[in-house]
Amino acid sequence: MLKKILIIVMFFGFNQILKSQTCDEYIKLVKSKSFGTTYSSYTSEAISSVTFYDLIIDYKTYNFAIVCFKSNKYAYNCTEYIYLVGPNTKFNYSVNYQNSAGQAFWEYIHPYSENLGCSPNFE
Repeated sequence: MLKKILIIVMFFGFNQILKSQTCDEYIKLVKSKSFGTTYSSYTSEAISSVTFYDLIIDYKTYNFAIVCFKSNKYAYNCTEYIYLVGPNTKFNYSVNYQNSAGQAFWEYIHPYSENLGCSPNFE
């Protein structure tokens, strides 16, 4: 019984944490709570890498993608943005990113850009 109460408190606490975080804090939180799977894009002019993280809270899985966009096509530094994505996003991206990381991003990750509000403005 106590374990169930702690899990419920932890779940609602996690939701409150997500609602009150800045984008940089989301990234730090997700990286600290989970191990990621990274897909590097050496030939892409825009995307350096995408790392997917799965967090399980109270038997519910939250899927995140942290996309590292290059400053320019030759840059070694990049800027990270976080997306709360769907459960099939990692698989779909991993199957398609080698043909075109940019196209895979637009098709499988960008549609989730409004979930956290932490994506760049491409307009």
